[in-house]
Amino acid sequence: MDTTLFFFLMVYVAMGLGKLPGFNVDRTGAALIGAMAMMATGCISPEEAWIAVDYRTIGMLFGLMVVSGAFTESGFYAWTAQKVATLSVGPAALLAVFVAAGGGLSAVLTNDVVVVAMTPLLVSVTLTRGLNPVPFLLGFCFAANTGSAGTLIGSPQNMIAAQELNISFTGFLSVAGLPALVSLPIVWGILAWLYRGKWTLPASETQLLLPAQSETAVVLNVPETCKAAFITIAVITAFVLGVWSKELVALTAAAILLLNRKISSKDVLKQVDANLLLLISGLFIVNAGLSKTHLPQHLLHELNNWGIDLSNPLALFATSAGLSNIIGNNPTVMLLVPFLQSAHNANAIGAALALGTGFFSNLIIFGSLAGIIVVEQAARFGVKISFGTFMRAGTPVSLACMAMAALWIIFLQ
Repeated sequence: MDTTLFFFLMVYVAMGLGKLPGFNVDRTGAALIGAMAMMATGCISPEEAWIAVDYRTIGMLFGLMVVSGAFTESGFYAWTAQKVATLSVGPAALLAVFVAAGGGLSAVLTNDVVVVAMTPLLVSVTLTRGLNPVPFLLGFCFAANTGSAGTLIGSPQNMIAAQELNISFTGFLSVAGLPALVSLPIVWGILAWLYRGKWTLPASETQLLLPAQSETAVVLNVPETCKAAFITIAVITAFVLGVWSKELVALTAAAILLLNRKISSKDVLKQVDANLLLLISGLFIVNAGLSKTHLPQHLLHELNNWGIDLSNPLALFATSAGLSNIIGNNPTVMLLVPFLQSAHNANAIGAALALGTGFFSNLIIFGSLAGIIVVEQAARFGVKISFGTFMRAGTPVSLACMAMAALWIIFLQ
């Protein structure tokens, strides 16, 4: 048991720090090393490890990543970013459009892919207009995190929670959709207030940053975009009907989109986040190894003795929010879900996980992958978003959204 616990703790230390201390090993590497080490030392057998990897979750994630990748390759994200950012409106109204676009697209397509695809062009066009990119990028990032919390397909952690707890698409939307929608004007209002009078950059500073822009022309492949949109609508319809398994629907959609005479399947598959799929697979094995020691069951019993009942949506909401900023959204959901599979109020539990991990992830840069992506890509353009800058905006946004979501969860109970 000591060996299993050691490997488990090392993996989750890496989840929290972003790398394995003392080694050049990232989160994905740590999860895979931990899984292999558990098998090599007999903490879990290869057969048990294979069974532990939930093919349904991996299949659904992979399929939906391909669907989202098809939009990237068709030029839809870049075209949308350019159209949104070049509207003839004032800065506050433009921020509202950024927020609406970030929340809306992320609710229908995977939020991390949307952020990766659109951030560079949003930086370029805001600089071209002489605007300070920071409030617009923060608004887009925050909205992507909160808006994606509203649907089953909005983020990987939502897909994991829904699959493991057997929550339907409509069931998830009914309990998480409204607070996700309400979060968007909250994000806009706080950022508009914080950055009032700070919308523009000095001309000298704009000129220094402009050379970092990408001048690549944006071309929208209309037939391929329409094809991807039709497949997306079909996927959502199939999820709503619930006749076929989610992973089969997602994989079928992926297969149809990969069968293409114009766009190479290799280019679409480049958009799939293989690291995330490997990370989740490794964590399935590591968590299963720990479960064999019965420590999680003892921990759950102790938490109940301390008055923390994870089957209570409000308690779970607070717990998942805190953990997500320590070890990350996906590891948090995967760590907590085994405790919750027998809960009778699955929809409310799913909402607690989605809203807790989605809303509070805006507190700090490393609270979400979207935050990391925005900050790193902005830096490539010479636009610096410091930890303090992110947190000054993220703190009131997170707290306001969390307060609203807590009231909603109390209402659900």
